Amino acid sequence: MTTMPSFDQIAPLLEDQAIELPSWAFGNSGTRFRVFGQPGVPRNPEEKISDAAKVHEFTGLAPTVALHIPWDKVDDYDRLARFAKEHGVGLGTINSNTFQDDDYKFGSLAHHDSQIRAKALDHMYECIEIMNATGSRDLKIWLADGTNYPGQGDLRRRQDWLADSLSRIYDRLADDQRLILEYKFFEPAFYHTDVPDWGTAYAHTVALGEKAKVCLDTGHHAPGTNIEFIVAQLLRLGKLGSFDFNSRFYADDDLIVGAADPFQLFRILHEVITNGGYGKDSDVAFMLDQCHNLEPKIPGQIRSVLNVSEMTARALLVDHEALVEAQSAGDVLGANQVLMDAFYTDVRSDLADWRAGRGLPADPMAAYAKSGYAEQIIAERIGGTQAGWGA
Repeated sequence: MTTMPSFDQIAPLLEDQAIELPSWAFGNSGTRFRVFGQPGVPRNPEEKISDAAKVHEFTGLAPTVALHIPWDKVDDYDRLARFAKEHGVGLGTINSNTFQDDDYKFGSLAHHDSQIRAKALDHMYECIEIMNATGSRDLKIWLADGTNYPGQGDLRRRQDWLADSLSRIYDRLADDQRLILEYKFFEPAFYHTDVPDWGTAYAHTVALGEKAKVCLDTGHHAPGTNIEFIVAQLLRLGKLGSFDFNSRFYADDDLIVGAADPFQLFRILHEVITNGGYGKDSDVAFMLDQCHNLEPKIPGQIRSVLNVSEMTARALLVDHEALVEAQSAGDVLGANQVLMDAFYTDVRSDLADWRAGRGLPADPMAAYAKSGYAEQIIAERIGGTQAGWGA
């Protein structure tokens, strides 16, 4: 017999939740075959931040915005940080980009040409300077480096070049800054990818030092991968730095988190909470990394943070005492039932009341729809070039 905590008991823990929004989610982005433009899409970083601030205004869950360089380059980052603060949010993770220039056709930090590696390093140094100006803690690195055919590149030497490049970047970090290395098992490199899995990312970050951590993107895994095991392992090893939350059906679909498999999101968050990755004492960053190709951008982000909030609440309801007791007794079905009881608990009305008690809309989606902001930006954002991948 299990006795789950009440919602009132877990409510104080929900105060600790903060989910970083990606600036690029508000621009035009989507599938590989076509990106569909929408009216009212931001044309510059300031408008992206304004839209992100609306998500935080209606949810209270998204106090920071991640930038992507060069997509979010500006002349004055101090001014951009002030602009964000004036709108009630801060600037967070700085995401590098070494996958769009022609020079990076055969790689960047792991390229066989030292001049190309130097160019990629200069970009990373620029990102660190931006971090210094914005007060950002994390530099996130995702690499498209890899090969398409056997024999195309020397697998060992590419790892050596990568390790050397990462060490040079790491040495530039301030004491309060971190290098976050993301992995992806394929695409656009199809024979081998230089950082294809958590083990490779872990090996490189261990070699670098305490300020280097791993980013786990929930969409960057082969079908059937037990992602929550990876979460538990990286937390056990002290190397889980951040999440990129999204959903996938086939590969890296970048869909709204929790849309494809809410139970998987629950299982992930259960491991996060169980292993110390959640709360005031944790430095694990929660971030979204999604593309809204069909659905409107701002509601898509609101829905996303609400999904994370709901599954966090359900995961906090797990009766850990009963779970440990069942596990210790070898009670397979009893242990599973403890998790399922929490997962099947509908916390939506409790969360609505909790939000209302904090001065937030009980129904953020409905409140945004009624706010008139969507109509406002459609009317105001006429002319110019809409932001999107590469802009």
